[in-house]
Amino acid sequence: MATFRLALIQLQISSVKSDNVTRACSFIREAATQGAKIVSLPECFNSPYGTKYFPEYAEKIPGGSTQKLSEVAKECNIYLIGGSIPEEDAGKLYNTCAVFGPDGTLLAKYRKIHLFDIDVPGKITFQESETLSPGDSFSTFDTPYCRVGLGICYDMRFAELAQIYAQRGCQLLVYPGAFNLTTGPAHWELLQRSRAVDNQVYVATASPARDDEASYVAWGHSTVVNPWGEVLAKAGTEEAIVYSDIDLKKLAEIRQQMPVFRQKRSDLYAVEMKKP
Repeated sequence: MATFRLALIQLQISSVKSDNVTRACSFIREAATQGAKIVSLPECFNSPYGTKYFPEYAEKIPGGSTQKLSEVAKECNIYLIGGSIPEEDAGKLYNTCAVFGPDGTLLAKYRKIHLFDIDVPGKITFQESETLSPGDSFSTFDTPYCRVGLGICYDMRFAELAQIYAQRGCQLLVYPGAFNLTTGPAHWELLQRSRAVDNQVYVATASPARDDEASYVAWGHSTVVNPWGEVLAKAGTEEAIVYSDIDLKKLAEIRQQMPVFRQKRSDLYAVEMKKP
C-alpha cells in the first residue's frame, strides 16, 4: 500500500491517570473512524511530565495503562504507538514507548536512550536523570505499509539515531515528545525537518497539548514532515488530532531523484550501530 493515514493525538494531560487513559482511548477510536491506520499518543500521556511525577505514576509493562492500549488497538484494528509512560522495571524507572498491533499484541518497546538533562540559565533547567535511567536499544516495527523507527523527544536531537533507523529500512520515524516554551519555538520544527531531509523519511512528532498552569509547559504543535522537509500537518497548542496521509510513492521518488544513500562515502565515514 503506497498511502496510509497517520494520526497524532495531542492530548491534554491531567493529574488523574485513569482519566488520561480513558480520554486517550476515546481519541484513538475517533482517529480510527477517520481512517487512521497508525496512531500515536504523546510523550508521558498518562502522567504529568516531571521528575517528581515519574515515580508516582510509574507502572510495569504490561500493566494497567498498556493493557488499555492493547485492547483499543485490537478494537480499532490499528497500529498504536503508545506515546510514552513512566515504566518501572527491576527497581529502575524508564521513559518508555509501547507499540501494539491490530491484534493487540505488543510489537515493540522503546526506552528513551538520551535523557533530557539541560540547563539554559534564566529559562529552563531539567534533569530527567534525577529519577530515570536511559534505555540501551533501538526499536523498530513493521507494518503492511512501512517500517517505523521510534524515538522519544530529546532523542530527536541526535542525528545518529535517525541515520541508524534509515539504514535499517525505516521510512517513518515517530517521536512522541514534549518540548517546552524555550526549546519548542527554537528547535521543534527545525529538528523534525532536518531529520526528514537528512534521511529522506517522514518524521512525526506527538506532543501533549499546552497547559499553561502545569509545572512543565509543553510546546504542543504536533507535526508531520515529509522527506522533502515540507510540513504536511501541524497542530496548534490546544487538544487536537492531527491527520496526514503518508505517501510512500513520493518518498521513493525523492530517493530516486536524489540518491544520497548510494552516494554516501562509506570509504571515508560511517555511522555504526554498536548494539542490535
